[in-house]
Formats: sequence, structure tokens, C-alpha cells
Amino acid sequence: MLKTRSFLLALVAALVLISTVPALAAHTFYGIVRHVSMNNIKVYDPASKQTLAFTIVPKFNQIFSGDGKETYQMTAVKPGRYVGILYDQHLLGIRHANRIYLLNGANDRIGKQ
Repeated sequence: MLKTRSFLLALVAALVLISTVPALAAHTFYGIVRHVSMNNIKVYDPASKQTLAFTIVPKFNQIFSGDGKETYQMTAVKPGRYVGILYDQHLLGIRHANRIYLLNGANDRIGKQ
């Protein structure tokens, strides 16, 4: 009984430590939306020629203008749109989008689909 209790306490402590690390390890990826669905988004960076996929949760509502002052619905994120994605990588290395920023500037040259 004592071993089980100490194991559970150690497990809870480990989970608390793991859950706080992703907040400190956020990254940003800029590029053009190639695909967007209810569960994920794929973004292509023409500078590095790299495409990254990010998971998003249903009812994701962290979509902002480039300056962060306005919010948008998920329907504003469409293929061909230039975005910046603030993400972290946790739970088996899966990239998880925390916020999506809709950017203009370069998006005007890309054209809308």
C-alpha cells in the first residue's frame, strides 16, 4: 500500500513538471496555410521550403490579427492565408497550436484562394 501511494505521488509530481514545461518552450512558425481541418493545420514556409503540421482542438478560438488586437473565427483560416503559429511540442513530440496569428503584408502578394 505504501509503495503504491508513493508511486502515485511520484507520478503526479512528474505529470505536473511535464505539463509546465511546454508553456516555457513555445515556438513560432510562419508560412502559408496549405490545409486546415477540424483537427489539424498544415503550414508551408516558402523561405525554408518546410511544411509543418499542427494539431488543434475542436472549438479552437485562439485566432488573432497580426498585432494581437482583434480576434477571429476559425473560418478565417483558409488555404493560401499567411499565418504565424505559436506552438509547443509535448506529449510524444506532437506539435500543438496554441495561437494562430493572421498576417497581412506578405499575404497580399500571395493571392487568396
